Amino acid sequence: METIRWAFRLADWHPSKEQWLIASSCIQAEEKNRIGKFVFQKDAKSALIGRLLLRRVVHKVLHIPYKSIHLSRTNKGKPYLVSKPGYESPLHFNVSHQGEYAVLAADPVHEVGIDVMQVEYPRGSRSVDDFFSNMNRQFTQNEWLTIKDPIDEWDQLKQFYRFWCLKESYVKALGVGIGFSLQRLDFCPQADPEVNRVICNTKVCVDDALQRDWLFEETMLDNKHCVAVALKQNSHGALPTEGSSFQILNFEELLSGAEPLTEPDSAYWQQFNAKQEKPMATK
Repeated sequence: METIRWAFRLADWHPSKEQWLIASSCIQAEEKNRIGKFVFQKDAKSALIGRLLLRRVVHKVLHIPYKSIHLSRTNKGKPYLVSKPGYESPLHFNVSHQGEYAVLAADPVHEVGIDVMQVEYPRGSRSVDDFFSNMNRQFTQNEWLTIKDPIDEWDQLKQFYRFWCLKESYVKALGVGIGFSLQRLDFCPQADPEVNRVICNTKVCVDDALQRDWLFEETMLDNKHCVAVALKQNSHGALPTEGSSFQILNFEELLSGAEPLTEPDSAYWQQFNAKQEKPMATK
């Protein structure tokens, strides 16, 4: 069974009526209703692609008929495959979407968490220093030294979002939700992630204890999107010695093997098409 890293570039997808109707009919009705409540097109697109990534990987790897796939969430929000009694899915998966990408990581052995972030100048803050001050409690003293080490503010922001991805990927792999204090995590990177290069030598201490049963894969999808994948070793096998590269999927590849679960709904398209793409930029 294979390890999978997929990315979908949301910024390149401007769905036609036909695409939106097909895509929205290939997810569960309750997810379709949830996505329909988003105020902006950007958020609805991100959530829809995230659900399609999950269904695609389950269908591809486990060979479960598309219409038989039923996904749910834990009470902390982590997606999982609803299985028949006595059957435990051999596939671990997680999804994230932010900025211009939706991403998925799947592993046949280890618990997995993934997070993607767009590097950008903070909105609503007077300066980068002001933004960092507001986020001070999310990182350790050692992490802040690394974040603020570059002279250039953009490079500092790249480090900030890189650490944020690492922390979120860990929490998502555990499936513990927002109640976990990020101050408990102290990441120590050995190198900087780059486009077309996956590094996996970052270490983490939890409550000051080095964790040897975790692996973190990091890369840049482009020059402003960082992604981190967290893998937690279990008794079924050793952690990999190198990271896995991301495959960029297009819309046709994403829907390969998909089957409609509900009837196409023209009103659903009209509702989506009437929405603003994203919030108006604020100064």
